[in-house]
Amino acid sequence: MAAGYRFSDFVPEEPKDKGFESLLQIFLQLITLTAGDVAEAMSWMSELDKRYKLTDDSYGLGDFFEDLKKKGYIDDKGPDGQFKLQAKGEQKIRKSALEEIFGKLKKGGKGNHTTPKTGIGDEPSADRREFRFGDAPEQIELTESIRNAQIEHGIGDDFFLTEQDLEVTEREHKSLTSTVLMIDISHSMILYGEDRITPAKKVAMALAELVKLKYPKDNLDIIVFGNDAWQITVKDLPYLMVGPYHTNTVAGLELAMDLLRRRKTANKQIFMITDGKPTCLKEGLKYYKNSFGLDRKVVNKTLNLAAQCRRIGIPITTFMIASDPYLQQFVEEFTQVNNGQAYYSSLKGLGDLVFRDYGRNKKKRL
Repeated sequence: MAAGYRFSDFVPEEPKDKGFESLLQIFLQLITLTAGDVAEAMSWMSELDKRYKLTDDSYGLGDFFEDLKKKGYIDDKGPDGQFKLQAKGEQKIRKSALEEIFGKLKKGGKGNHTTPKTGIGDEPSADRREFRFGDAPEQIELTESIRNAQIEHGIGDDFFLTEQDLEVTEREHKSLTSTVLMIDISHSMILYGEDRITPAKKVAMALAELVKLKYPKDNLDIIVFGNDAWQITVKDLPYLMVGPYHTNTVAGLELAMDLLRRRKTANKQIFMITDGKPTCLKEGLKYYKNSFGLDRKVVNKTLNLAAQCRRIGIPITTFMIASDPYLQQFVEEFTQVNNGQAYYSSLKGLGDLVFRDYGRNKKKRL
């Protein structure tokens, strides 16, 4: 008879390192959850310290808070003397998000995206071909070229090498890319007890830090959309909160298209992180809203913009963090009209998908 499994209560181990760096990692997670509220994050840390003994007599939360100020992560220049994040703290959050989601990445050389085109490019690929006029001398594979000459002409004392024997390594071209990242901040992003906005913020911060480190020539614009849509900066991301909004996807797409029209790069794309259906339109000064289903009027306007993006060569990648079949059906139709891509992701896998798609920078037909 099999012994089977025995279950018991999980008792977490006390953290071995109770110094500044270990507490800082916890603080960075909490400050993202509290939308940049330093006082609330420290209050949560106090509760965690009581339960899990994060500190000891040699280094307490008071010491940690003083170190946050001394090291330039926070100061008390906020309204009413409240403590707020400094630029160093905001950057640390982005780096922490990058390491958490994408792993530790080293800064690349030219930091651009590969394209299907080859020739005199920027980086060597695994492909080889015959020498052509215009190929750079450093592309020539000497070992392979000599081997070709020996096969064609023999290995005698009169060894010679012709242009037809030369073999070169293909080089991949690099391209600049302009990306608009759209983040849904409608009320549904925190409904049903599930926090969807925090993972979305982490992905946005990590992507912004990735572009800065690995693709410094790329353009990344970030917009949020609820009843309306507006552009935000990378500095705003830690403080981003969900509002009592409907989902005006149309306003988000219109703003994204407007931003991309101003960019001079050939490659343009939109990434959209959302968990729900479009439910809102703005008509003049009034809002047309319907949260009860896929409203024909709202859906048609959204699909028209998807088609318009396709005509001007802007693919849309939708990262859908909801599993409702009828919502997936809408996303599939939206994706087909745009000829873009769609991913139905859990919150856990969201960052990996965004990074992988941004790095590849190529379209898939669904």
